[in-house]
Amino acid sequence: MRKAIKCGVVAALVGGSLPAWADYVTVVSFGGANKDAQIGAFYKPFKAASGTAVVRSSYNGDLAKLKQMMEMSHVSWDVVEVESPELARGCAEGMFEKLDPAILGDPADYVPGAVQPCGVGIFVWSTVLAYNADKLKSAPISWADFWDLRKYPGKRGLRRGAKYTLEFALMADGVAPKDVYEVLGSAAGVDRAFRKLDEIKPNLVWWKAGAEPVRALLDGSLTMSSAYNGRIAAAQAEQPGLKLSWQGSIYDFDFWAMPKGAWKGQLSRDFIAFSVQPQQQKAFSETIAYGPVNTKAVALLDPKVAAGLPTSPQNMTHAVGMDVSFWATHGPELEKRFESWAGN
Repeated sequence: MRKAIKCGVVAALVGGSLPAWADYVTVVSFGGANKDAQIGAFYKPFKAASGTAVVRSSYNGDLAKLKQMMEMSHVSWDVVEVESPELARGCAEGMFEKLDPAILGDPADYVPGAVQPCGVGIFVWSTVLAYNADKLKSAPISWADFWDLRKYPGKRGLRRGAKYTLEFALMADGVAPKDVYEVLGSAAGVDRAFRKLDEIKPNLVWWKAGAEPVRALLDGSLTMSSAYNGRIAAAQAEQPGLKLSWQGSIYDFDFWAMPKGAWKGQLSRDFIAFSVQPQQQKAFSETIAYGPVNTKAVALLDPKVAAGLPTSPQNMTHAVGMDVSFWATHGPELEKRFESWAGN
């Protein structure tokens, strides 16, 4: 009888606690304007539609914490936002659950490359050349201008790391956007990129968080910088002097992925599937200048809004598509060489 009573109490406690445990999903994403847009386009509508709240957190893209949680068999992240090379590597290393594409609807509705074995794209974004027109006499339009210290004296900002930096260096050295990865795939091409970086090394300032180049351009500590197009667009409402050039931009996806060992698999899948539906994608792109991954959302957007997105045909003309397989294969060795070159 004592055992029966004990089991009954446990069952009552578990039964009473399940709704509290089941009514939220933990989503970890990048911060700033991106997260603000996700709150309005994904998190709040998902709560309204499903009753499931989103517990949100931010990180800088470093998966070391997630790896540590997995080693401890205590994964508290249900859904995590990752860039494409990290998705590819994480999938290969078994860090992420395989995603059943059937939950997303018709795969033909998605931008090519958005649906991957271990994740689905959230949006299309670009890293662009940004500057403050209020502080320059003429507008830079290319990475060759970025490297022109005589015409545009001052400090330059680049995201710390080999990725993006080496591509920009090759384009500054005259490599056509369509040929960047072919050149970078050779030892001679890598050497060429680092030689080009040597030309402006004393003038380089490295940034990690997306807000950093925006602040530095506004306060004049940087003459130009690479930056996320959405960060610049978000700041332009109050700082119209901030401008960007799409020439030589690098476009990519951010993805949702489900860490292996996450507790709430079904709720996670429900949230992911909800966030990539046309109406949610439309709402996101109306808030921040990132392109929708669901092509049905494009027709829902105001043409003026669509024209300012990375997915606009004119913005894609001289852009580079991030080569995920290249960075998944060569990323570790190139990042190691970059850190040795950049120093502390």
